Amino acid sequence: MAHASFEGLRVLSLESRRAKEVEKLIRTYGGEPFVVPAMREVRLETNTAALEFSQRLIAGEIDVVVFFTGAGVRALVDVIAAAGDRDAFLKALGSVRIIARGPKPDAALKELGIKPLAVAQEPSTWHEVIGVIDRTFGEELKSLRVAVQEYGASNPELLAALSERAASVLKVPVYRWELPQNLQPLRETVHGIAQAQVDIILFTTAVQVIHLMMVAQEMNLVPDLMRGLRNIAVVSVGPTTTAELLHYGITPDFEPSRPKLGFLVNEAAQYAGQVLTQKRELAAEMGYDLLPTEKPTATALAGELATEPPEGRRPVRRVAESTPTMAGFTDGLSSFEFVHEISRRIAAADPLHGVLDHIVGFVTGMIPCDSCFIYVIEANDKSTDKSAERTAKKQADKLVLRASSNPHAELVDRLDLSVGQGITGWVAEHREPVAISAKASEDPRFKVFSNLPEDTFEAILSTPILCANKVVGVINLQHRLSYEHSESEVRLLSTIGFLVGAEIERARLESENVQLADRLETRKTVERAKGILQRDLGLTESESYLLMQKESRQRRKSMREIADALLLGEELKKLRPGLRAEE
Repeated sequence: MAHASFEGLRVLSLESRRAKEVEKLIRTYGGEPFVVPAMREVRLETNTAALEFSQRLIAGEIDVVVFFTGAGVRALVDVIAAAGDRDAFLKALGSVRIIARGPKPDAALKELGIKPLAVAQEPSTWHEVIGVIDRTFGEELKSLRVAVQEYGASNPELLAALSERAASVLKVPVYRWELPQNLQPLRETVHGIAQAQVDIILFTTAVQVIHLMMVAQEMNLVPDLMRGLRNIAVVSVGPTTTAELLHYGITPDFEPSRPKLGFLVNEAAQYAGQVLTQKRELAAEMGYDLLPTEKPTATALAGELATEPPEGRRPVRRVAESTPTMAGFTDGLSSFEFVHEISRRIAAADPLHGVLDHIVGFVTGMIPCDSCFIYVIEANDKSTDKSAERTAKKQADKLVLRASSNPHAELVDRLDLSVGQGITGWVAEHREPVAISAKASEDPRFKVFSNLPEDTFEAILSTPILCANKVVGVINLQHRLSYEHSESEVRLLSTIGFLVGAEIERARLESENVQLADRLETRKTVERAKGILQRDLGLTESESYLLMQKESRQRRKSMREIADALLLGEELKKLRPGLRAEE
């Protein structure tokens, strides 16, 4: 595994929301951090657009909602809550079809108990959003009314593409990005870049590029800034930010393998120093500053920078997906910080799915992968006969897919396999991790699930989740390409399995208790409703039940809803004499 280190280089970041986190990461990887926020989030002075969207959604005038950011989801709900329509808004939102641009809005929606119909995959640009919308709705989109939650600024390309496809498109701005109130740090940053006082710059959003250029233009230093950028290593987090850099004539040296902050800093620590050396050696050899169109002569760094074919929208090298490195927070993270971070992630969510979603987010941020599944073992009835218990347990216990980093709404909570079945079942049965670097489908323990595209992936790492010496689940990481898992990665995932086991078991038992209490309450309500039918219609108990069952099917309502309606009618009959007396 390559060791990631900036080796004392001066690293500039323009990050705002996660400024302290970025500074700590750069320092952890041996860099000298300079973090200068280039923007601030400003709530709109008027909430007219958001309130209009809420009213139209509640009135049933919106069919599809596209959410771009987690912060936008939360800000929108805050605006609606302040107007007093939160419950009605969330109920209406849960009844329409939702598209999320990546894991952050997906997580924010799940906090509200709402599951998106589909989630755009990385790198989560507007191209991926349009792609998932086309695949999800097809020709039906022509008749659908779409609302788009905007983030900071309008995306004219996305809106134009949607307008061509949908019946109507409604923009829902919630906040916008503005320059910091104090521009002096940014002005000093422009001077610093121009005077070669930094070695590496990390861009994490397109707005940072725009604001940096605006300040340079105000100072009449754009040529100096451009010359400075050509002589340092420029790293872009992903395609959208890269497109903005190219718009201003700045070609990034590379993008990380995944458009995430942890991967950006880790892989910049590995490769940016080499890029910087090559650029400066070339400039010295040729006797002039690098021109915007010139690139370092090496076609790859350490054999791990992939050169992609020109596609028009990403003429920039990207770190290969199979780079054998543990990206994110792993290098240099102390044991205490690791335990604190994972505890913080799961402590905020009580329900089972909330806990599992937080674990998936944590794992995928720690170890690079293309898929993360969490299977949970369903509870089994206990037996007093120990030998019979072991035999029955192996036959009856099921591993149920409860969480996935990729959108599998049709399979989560439905797909199950027996303990001992497939690689996942083998790990649960033997309580041992399995790491397969290539051709996982040829392993004799492998079992095909026709509905899972991940079955075609090359590599897999699977570890048990343990609680009190009992297996309660399995975590699977999969990779599209061949991937050699390091001993550190296997130990890390196994450690996570130990740490989260008790919390998963607690959340699972709590979820079961809630379901059991609900079933008992439903049974009592149905029994009371049956009594009313027996009394008023002279039916037997079985006839009353069959009548309610028939109404449930015809009206497409649950038995509980039918029973509640009968009880409500009974209550209204009791109130009728009093109402007549008042008249």
